[in-house]
Amino acid sequence: MAKISNHLVIMAGGVGSRFWPMSTADNPKQFIDVLGVGRSLLQLTVDRFQTIVPAENVWVVTNQRYADIVSRQLPDMPADHILCEPCRRNTAPCIAYVSWRIKSADPKANIVVSPSDHVVLNTEEFRRVVTSCLKFTAESDAIVTLGMKPTRPETGYGYIEANLSAHSLRNKGIFRVDSFREKPDLQTAKQYIKKSNYFWNAGIFVWNVNTIVNAYRIYQPGMAKIFESMLPVYGTAQEQEKINELFPECENISVDYAIMEKAEEIFVCPADFGWSDLGTYGSLLQNMKHDLYGNAIVGSDVNMFESHNCMVHTAQEKRVVIQGLDGYIVAENNNTLLICKLSEEQRIKQFSGDD
Repeated sequence: MAKISNHLVIMAGGVGSRFWPMSTADNPKQFIDVLGVGRSLLQLTVDRFQTIVPAENVWVVTNQRYADIVSRQLPDMPADHILCEPCRRNTAPCIAYVSWRIKSADPKANIVVSPSDHVVLNTEEFRRVVTSCLKFTAESDAIVTLGMKPTRPETGYGYIEANLSAHSLRNKGIFRVDSFREKPDLQTAKQYIKKSNYFWNAGIFVWNVNTIVNAYRIYQPGMAKIFESMLPVYGTAQEQEKINELFPECENISVDYAIMEKAEEIFVCPADFGWSDLGTYGSLLQNMKHDLYGNAIVGSDVNMFESHNCMVHTAQEKRVVIQGLDGYIVAENNNTLLICKLSEEQRIKQFSGDD
């Protein structure tokens, strides 16, 4: 039996500007050192998979406008493993494209799919969980999603309802999924976290390439036909031209709706490794080191006086002095300075001018 090799797919096409002015549509958060550790979120994503997936099996799917940024930040990755979407079509077409592309090169590939802009605090536990899931999918036709143990009634995440009485015979840490739940209101979220079988949907998936390709053939035959038709050009000079022509024909739909909610062999692996999707400045504050007064600071010369619970991010090498703030965002980049209450950060989008 041929050895099954592990591949990593990183989805890095997002154009959000939730961390404006740090991030913009031209330089989204996945390409920024938002944590102040000298590595972008994309680079940190690759780093935590180093012992799981060899460098030659890393793939990034991104928008054409970001291909050069990806290449600069990941210089050791094969150039033809940067797959460029000509337009935004959500995660189902993105995953379908890279799945057929990988299958054309490695017909037995085992794949983990990850967003590019999340944070993981306990890398060792993360690697243990992902390795266990990859072993499971290498030996079965299962689709596995990681479920994060909730720590609060979060309304910004989707939830996975697991059947904790129905674990897999191959892996007692993996359970059947009963249902996927949309982002709830606060009252519903409070009900979820009172139960032990509800988990945050982290958008991290594990499967064998044949399993996911067959799932598309069954549940998204039109989309499957598009990428099946490209088999003669994968890995050739004609691939990008053909993708530019056919990719816009794909339905704009998430993999959750397209596949996960329809397929039968769906499992969840509950996990707890300090995960966050860093969707807000508030979540960024929670996932960074604080000073004695609850302030999280990125910047080479930031001086805080009588200030508490602030998120300060100054990319430029300027002296910054802050006095008397409590619960504020202070972020500076590209000649723009933002000072905003953390409690009102939902208004940042109207300031940024980005779509």
